[in-house]
Amino acid sequence: MADASEAPRGKMSTVLFGAILAWIAVMIYASSNSIVTLLTQIGEVHQVMGRNAITFCNLLALGSLISLIPMVIFFHKDWTRDNLRALTIRDWSLLTVSAVLSSAVTPGLFFYALEYTTVTNVVLIGRIDPPLFILAAWFFLKEDLDPWAFTGGLVALVGAAVIILMKEGGASLSVGKGEIAAFVATLTFITSTLVTRAGLKGVPLGIFSIYRTVLGTAIYASIALYLYGPDHFQDLLAPVVLKWIWVYAIIVIIIGQLAWNLGLKYARSGDVALATSFSPLAAITIAMVMLGEDPGKGLIPGGIIILAGIAVAQYGRLHRERAERRAIEKSLELEGSANFKGV
Repeated sequence: MADASEAPRGKMSTVLFGAILAWIAVMIYASSNSIVTLLTQIGEVHQVMGRNAITFCNLLALGSLISLIPMVIFFHKDWTRDNLRALTIRDWSLLTVSAVLSSAVTPGLFFYALEYTTVTNVVLIGRIDPPLFILAAWFFLKEDLDPWAFTGGLVALVGAAVIILMKEGGASLSVGKGEIAAFVATLTFITSTLVTRAGLKGVPLGIFSIYRTVLGTAIYASIALYLYGPDHFQDLLAPVVLKWIWVYAIIVIIIGQLAWNLGLKYARSGDVALATSFSPLAAITIAMVMLGEDPGKGLIPGGIIILAGIAVAQYGRLHRERAERRAIEKSLELEGSANFKGV
């Protein structure tokens, strides 16, 4: 007969496995902007007929198409006739809006931003996401406002501002093309997330993921061809692109998505939240190592402030979880007392 303690140990090992995968996914996603920038630099060295074939547009378009391979493998069972018939016109409309924003507009703007500014600046400007998203979810979706998470997000945003303002030439960030694109991309990302949370909870994940990727990529490619001409993707299948795209596809798309999905499945929500909280600092550090970017004198004071914001948010999460456990325990005690009296 198995020891009764084996079940808790097995559960804890699964939770630990999920937490490790969540951290791996966060580190991979934190490195994604640096990987993309590094690949374009490689393309600049190995040009095709005087052109850099490893452009942001080529990476986004071909990378998105490659990402369909693991999606089809994992989610093809969701594409049943019954599931498709169950979707309403409203579902398809929201799916389309989400696809345009999350798979075309947002990544396109982020890649555009990386052409005109540093990875560090893109990451720091993205710090407006947590407090704005919490506020938007409260205002538009009527979700409960988490004061600890909101305060922690604001504190982290102050830390990002300190790093930016203490950089040489930091005052010019408000008018740069790359910084403006990163700001707008963050807003479109928040909007797409709100649309998804508001109306697509009942849509199977496989339909949502594959439809979003296919439509988003098609729209992005159409816009790029319209803006830049029919020759814009002429080097999409160039040997240098096919050689290096797998670095982005395997590391960021396949391993990153697989680790993230498994992490979400097995890790506790608190472990996932803690891992994602460190993503900005990880991204800055990776950009320093891989690209030699200098975040400036504000890295240490700004980083300390960001860590303080993370600590505030995590304290609030732990405080809330303890309160919920006490409420459940009290409810069970009252239920047990009532049952005892009934006997």
